[in-house]
Amino acid sequence: MDPGSTVNGSRIVEDIHPCYELNDDTYMFSRNPSITCVLLYVFLGSLSVLTICGNLLVIASVAYFKQLHTPTNYLILSLAVADLLVGVVVFPFSMAFTVTSCLYHEDTFCKIRDGFDVILCTSSILNLCCISIDRYYAICQPLSYKTKISTQVTLSMILLSWSISVLIGIGIIVAGFSQGTCEEMCSVDVVVANTMGPVFSFYFPAVTMLCIYLKIFLVAQRQANSIHNSNPQSTKSTANRMERKATKTLAIVMGVFLLCLTPYFTCVVFQPLALEPPPLPVIETLNWLTLSNSMINPLIYAFFYGWFRSAFKVILSGKILRADLANSKLV
Repeated sequence: MDPGSTVNGSRIVEDIHPCYELNDDTYMFSRNPSITCVLLYVFLGSLSVLTICGNLLVIASVAYFKQLHTPTNYLILSLAVADLLVGVVVFPFSMAFTVTSCLYHEDTFCKIRDGFDVILCTSSILNLCCISIDRYYAICQPLSYKTKISTQVTLSMILLSWSISVLIGIGIIVAGFSQGTCEEMCSVDVVVANTMGPVFSFYFPAVTMLCIYLKIFLVAQRQANSIHNSNPQSTKSTANRMERKATKTLAIVMGVFLLCLTPYFTCVVFQPLALEPPPLPVIETLNWLTLSNSMINPLIYAFFYGWFRSAFKVILSGKILRADLANSKLV
């Protein structure tokens, strides 16, 4: 594939990335970035800022308000920490040295960037999986929920999620994980890394979450039908609202998760086996779509709850700077 055209001895790789050029076989950031490049980085920078601010609000809320010191919210806190680090570390790394750039420079910087990318995104996914397990016991086994999902159990789940993420990240980077095309033919190690990595870091947690949320939906629907059958006249609207709310919540949770992550991980798995590799801009776009899930998570897992919205209002209004509101009751 011809990366671009030749201008005064320098090949401009406009069809690969609008911000980079090849000059004397060196892949570097363009000294005269185009308007497209500037707008691209303004957009990506905005995503990073939104990701950081949204997750900082979640972390501050759980840390400050004692009402939010619950096992469920500790899982949300762990998720917010992972997503915050994605915004602080992975976003700037990817903006400064993009996926396509690392195809030309397999150096230490690229391995560090890929390592943080894999570890933090995997941790975010596994934390989402832990939250689904927590919701399963809360809705499907409410009587035994407090004994089965205690603070100690939650902390163990968080520690396990982060440990697995680090191991997966180290493993597939050492094995030679490739986010882009291979020079000629992918080695067996790269194919294994590109297959086993997504299986453990995405597909297995995604299938687990899908099964758990399907079970939660069926139980919620059964509970709503039971309420309706016991008193059909006075509780019909209540049962319908419960069913609609359960359907809407689960559809948003799984829909956004799968929409953001499935395209990229599907591309990564089949890319080494493809006769014609996908265009590099497609790989970058899918990678950024995956990272954007860290920006959306606070909206789904925090803004859904009234007490988080109340906490955000108190923090953003600056009331916590004027009075001690840690023990205040959140709506």
